[in-house]
Amino acid sequence: MFRNMYFMGIKIDEFAYTSVISCCANAGLFHLGKQVHCYVLRTEAKPTVDFSLPVNNALITLYCKCDKVDWARRIFDNMPVRDIVSWNAILSGYVNAGRIDEGRFFFSQMPERNHLTWNVMISGLAQNGFGEEGLKLFNQMKSEGFQPCDYAFAGAISSCSTLGALENGRQLHAQLVRLGLDSSLSAGNALITMYARCGVVEASNLLFLTMPYLDSVSWNAMIAALGQHGHGIQALELFEQMLEAGISPDRITFLTILSACSHAGLVKESRYYFNLMDRLYGITPGEDHYARLVDVLCRAGKFLEANDVISSMPFEPGAAVWEALLAGCRTHGNVDLGIQAAERLIELMPHHDGSYVLLSNMYATAGRWNDAANARKLMRDRGVRKEPGCSWVEVENKVHVFLVDDTVHPEVQAVYSYLNKLVPEMKRLGYVPDTKFVLHDIESDQKERVLSAHSEKLAVAFALMRLPRGATVRVFKNLRICGDCHNAFKFMSKVVGREIVVRDAKRFHHFRDSQCSCGDYW
Repeated sequence: MFRNMYFMGIKIDEFAYTSVISCCANAGLFHLGKQVHCYVLRTEAKPTVDFSLPVNNALITLYCKCDKVDWARRIFDNMPVRDIVSWNAILSGYVNAGRIDEGRFFFSQMPERNHLTWNVMISGLAQNGFGEEGLKLFNQMKSEGFQPCDYAFAGAISSCSTLGALENGRQLHAQLVRLGLDSSLSAGNALITMYARCGVVEASNLLFLTMPYLDSVSWNAMIAALGQHGHGIQALELFEQMLEAGISPDRITFLTILSACSHAGLVKESRYYFNLMDRLYGITPGEDHYARLVDVLCRAGKFLEANDVISSMPFEPGAAVWEALLAGCRTHGNVDLGIQAAERLIELMPHHDGSYVLLSNMYATAGRWNDAANARKLMRDRGVRKEPGCSWVEVENKVHVFLVDDTVHPEVQAVYSYLNKLVPEMKRLGYVPDTKFVLHDIESDQKERVLSAHSEKLAVAFALMRLPRGATVRVFKNLRICGDCHNAFKFMSKVVGREIVVRDAKRFHHFRDSQCSCGDYW
């Protein structure tokens, strides 16, 4: 239509330009949009403000959506007049690109803010792992007289998901109901994820069943929730219900399905759904899908098949694929293949601490202490710092954080005393400390002491001490749960007669009556 207009000799005004540039932005047609930009520069030597302001705003949105934020910023800096739309467009560009530091600074410089400004910043902080900052900004928004809409609530609720702040999330849910916003699709989807990531998947399912309207995000969120909690079969059943409801799966749907298969050990099903993507729905698998399939196979110890998948990839395998292979090698003690995977991973991500740590841990598990020390030395020589393992738990509306061998928490000595009383009772039920998870060459009695000081044990023990009798314990950990801690919590749940829920970097574990929901497949 734009071309027809041009060939018919009709003068192109700012309305036509903004419309066609917006079309290019929404369809991701970067080169066509750039051509329109060039034509504007060539034909509009001295544009009026009424012309240049909306056209430049549309161009900023185009370049931001096409991952050219710096180009968008140059247009912004050269604009003689800007409005709130201009500022919000650049802010959205920084946030969507994950450039949060620049987004923060830009937000602080804005001469005015509207609801969109706050929504963009709150959601961006939550999506990039700055949950605490997102919640603070949500409260600041209210204190400055802005009534949050459902999108702002969705961002704040997502912040609670990141932090595992269940009580805060429940309070936000109650506020939504009070304000009559509980039927909002965006807020409902955020709540499904929040309850699931806070360990209450039953609440997620109840929300999903009672929401007045569902979209593909709702279905994806619920499938992911079931998968994270080890309910792989239910996740696949829900996927089939999604198809029966006439909702077309997207690439995110298949990522959640493959993750659910991985957590539940559904190897045959993972192959079937991986092949279904392209064959039936025309979705070309990306590296993230291949990485999930490799993860499924490696967890099951099928390394030959995993290698075949890697060899068949239509592009060079990236870090995610080698990380999946390395993690599987560590689980099954395949040191030689694990070393190859670690070397490739270190080449691709020389400053990522996890690669060095996994390699060192594999050597340590195999008793190759010199090699383990060399891997740690290489890490130090390259200036790579290991992310410290920590666990946290919410008690009486306050989050308590514990580190390994913690001496800082004000009640930590009482926690150690409580653990010393629990461990003998656990041993009477059959618990034997698994000292192979102590990755240092020290005496066996020292190894038991090291195991007892793991951050997740300290957090669970503190919660058992401080929460009301019978209350479910929900602990969150930034890294993968230790194998000995996993075993210990099974016996601990029997001794104290409570459910213990642990969310680690990969999934949820529900410990109840000496059993774990993962079936020891993790």
